[in-house]
Amino acid sequence: MRRRDFIGVVGGLAGSGLPAWPLMAQAQQPTPPAAAPAIKPAQAIAEFVTGFDLKNAPQIVIDRARVAFVDTVGVMLAGSQHHPTDIICDMIKLEGSAPAATIVGRDLRATPQLAALANGVSGHAMDYDLTYFAGQSIAPLIPAILPIAEVTKSSPSEILSAFIIGAEVCGRMSRAAPTMSRTAGWHATGTVGTMAAAAACARLLKIPSTAIPDIMGITASLASGVTANFGTMTKPLHSGHAARDGILAVQLGSKGFTASATALEGRDGFFENFARGLERTMEPFNDLGKSYDLEKYGYKVKPYPSGGLGHTAIDAALELRGGVPLADIAKVEVAITKYAGRRYTSTYPQTVENAKFSGPYLAAYTLVHGAPMLAAFTEEALHDEAVRAFARKVTLTTYQEHADVLDESPAKVTVTLNDGQQFERAKYYPSGSVQVPMTRAQIEEKFTVCATTAIKPDAAKKILAMLSTIGEQPSFDELWPLLRKG
Repeated sequence: MRRRDFIGVVGGLAGSGLPAWPLMAQAQQPTPPAAAPAIKPAQAIAEFVTGFDLKNAPQIVIDRARVAFVDTVGVMLAGSQHHPTDIICDMIKLEGSAPAATIVGRDLRATPQLAALANGVSGHAMDYDLTYFAGQSIAPLIPAILPIAEVTKSSPSEILSAFIIGAEVCGRMSRAAPTMSRTAGWHATGTVGTMAAAAACARLLKIPSTAIPDIMGITASLASGVTANFGTMTKPLHSGHAARDGILAVQLGSKGFTASATALEGRDGFFENFARGLERTMEPFNDLGKSYDLEKYGYKVKPYPSGGLGHTAIDAALELRGGVPLADIAKVEVAITKYAGRRYTSTYPQTVENAKFSGPYLAAYTLVHGAPMLAAFTEEALHDEAVRAFARKVTLTTYQEHADVLDESPAKVTVTLNDGQQFERAKYYPSGSVQVPMTRAQIEEKFTVCATTAIKPDAAKKILAMLSTIGEQPSFDELWPLLRKG
């Protein structure tokens, strides 16, 4: 049993052939028992998408879905004001698409696909969106749901159901190949996130179960995203294209566009290619619709707008901050896992995107100024001489005690003074995890700070109230205008 399976989330994330029978004396051999029917993931997803009933969902699943909407929409509003979204929106204007759906945080409308593209980039642009399994795997989910829900006039309860469906499908896809993103270099946001978006939108568009295996087969070919692009604008593009491609797959499948029904688990399919040579099993699809990953595993809400694998180090540095004058510190050692070391750099950042994955910058900023919030990721902050000078004292190293941990990202920060004294803090779980949860007040404060960078405080307050009780309203007609930049 894996560590995270044992821990749970009470606080709140090649099939084998038959044996070869001898050619001699075959008649004397007993008849082998019938093999258990193979799990067909696409069919399991189809039955779940069409058969899910919100009334049967545990309350904790509904509560966590509501918090996910609050957190994601807030982050999306803030991210909509960043340069990557500017570029995407300039491209959308050139497309001259039908103004059917709201682009969150902008005064621009577009087709559902293009609105989802912009929304997805906005939601992931600051690396402030929640973590579910291997990274921000459901980052494309709400960006895709919103435009489809708007054009179909879906009810809030239908929108809530779509999110839960997408998150559960994403959870199964992630657990079927648990090291696919951690060791193979694929970004879960752009791979399994595409599946999540497609499943959710299939529900909103009321796609018949017979068409859903084709839709999942289409997404198997559309899924993509390499982690080499972390620290660049292409990382949030993974979320945008996954949201858009999830919708594209559903729209094609609804018209009879075909794909292989075994494109997920079959020969040369999604898992065989993306998880080549890695552990994989279709067992997680066995209980889809019977148990809930949102309940058992939960997710991590990010308190800082940077790569989540470094948040334990930030938490540890915050506890050490202020203990001694900065001038008395000779060096700082930040010990992280090998997995985190693949994502983080030991160099000082050249861009705002780089800063979110720079160990020296994040540690130095935290010890000099405190928690690295939105103001830490600006051009002005990158040129702060106090931070730049202190970053030269910071080194990244491997946390030997937890070097090979994958499910979590433990870290230890050691401060050595000029006189040789040492002080250290270690953290196994980050703030915002189900083990160290953020309070409701902290989550709402994060939403308000983010949302009001794009819209007026009164509008932000109304959105927060709606999303906090999503599923209880008869319609969301009042929501869409509020999401646009006034």
